[in-house]
Amino acid sequence: MIYWAPFLHFYQPSFQFHSVLVKVCNESYRPLVKMFLEHRYAKVTVNINAVLSESLSEHNAQDIIINLKELGSRGQLEFVESAKFHPILPLIKREEANRQIKLNNQTNKELFGQAYNPKGVFSPEMCYSPRLAKDVASLGYKWVLLSGVAHSGKWPLDFISTLPKECGSLAVFFRDDIISNQISFQNTDSRGFIKELIALSQGKEDIYVITAMDAETFGHHIKDWDKTFLAKTYELIDEIREYNHLNQQEKKAFIQDNKDLFDPEGRIPLIETITISELLTRFPLQETKPPKPSSWSTNKDELAQRDYYPLWKGSGNMIHYLQWEHLALTNEIVDRALNIKEHNDLTRLYAKIARKVFDKAQVSCQFWWANKAKGLWSVNLINKGLMLQEEAALNAFLAIVNSRLSSYTKKEFYYKTAACRVIAGRIRDLIIV
Repeated sequence: MIYWAPFLHFYQPSFQFHSVLVKVCNESYRPLVKMFLEHRYAKVTVNINAVLSESLSEHNAQDIIINLKELGSRGQLEFVESAKFHPILPLIKREEANRQIKLNNQTNKELFGQAYNPKGVFSPEMCYSPRLAKDVASLGYKWVLLSGVAHSGKWPLDFISTLPKECGSLAVFFRDDIISNQISFQNTDSRGFIKELIALSQGKEDIYVITAMDAETFGHHIKDWDKTFLAKTYELIDEIREYNHLNQQEKKAFIQDNKDLFDPEGRIPLIETITISELLTRFPLQETKPPKPSSWSTNKDELAQRDYYPLWKGSGNMIHYLQWEHLALTNEIVDRALNIKEHNDLTRLYAKIARKVFDKAQVSCQFWWANKAKGLWSVNLINKGLMLQEEAALNAFLAIVNSRLSSYTKKEFYYKTAACRVIAGRIRDLIIV
């Protein structure tokens, strides 16, 4: 038996334009949920960051939430936990990372109800660190999904990797990067994909393969890819499942049309789509070497150079360096505002605003779009992230200056706020040149 566990990542940032969100919903999200509703044997594991769930609720796309909820209730869809505003979890403070995961759970539970019961975690951009593993385990989750590049040792086709107890006793699933990228970049088709799965199964009784990619790949990035790849793949899997129930004449016709799928002895393995958590009931656990810090955009050369998160904190990327310096200072100012002991109405108001804005200000997009050398460049999206950080710092400082804190403390945080302005100016100088 071949078990295929497809994973889809649904995400749009908090500052996404309404027109773009509508386009993505119509080109990708609605066709995807419709396709899954029509294919009752099709299963999928889904991460939808709660910032997107909220946006769908607020932008007249409640039908998508209702249909995802229906798929979850039917057992076709498994929801996975993540971080609400899509930060790079290994790169932000531990307290902030845990807060983002808890916010994600709270918002999605409100919107999806009992259908939302995540057992695993998808860290945005599959960014992983040992600290993250311990935090995920401490929050009660059972597994984490990582990029194949993070794996060390024998590739897990017929067993599930687990971390040592000192690392959190967590099950670790790895996506097949090669097959996933073939699908993401339209370098295969449904038949080619099935043949790849069958080839991997040779000599083994049961195997599993996880593919993972952005949900927007289907229909938005690649027009009609939900129909021409996903739907056709599920339909071919259905045909293989029904093969043993055909009469002799029908079997001959099927073999004639699908010769390339049979092995030399005339056999064809069954393929079942499955959610990731269901794999835990099918395969044994085996403790393996801890995964490497990485992301699903990290290559082996970058790993060797310890450039673990190249698109978000790239070695030699001065804009990234300044962005993280600005974020760290902003975090200091916000923390101080939130820890004022004697609040008045003004300090309470400004601190509340600072907290809410800072949650959004840690979004990964501002860093991803600051990679000019790699062709990933948007002055506006870099600036949007920076403006959120500035708004958080401003409100946090207003909480401090209107408090009963000492004049020394107020002066200290005035200078920190001034330093933020200097760093923000340097970032803007670099992005307009």
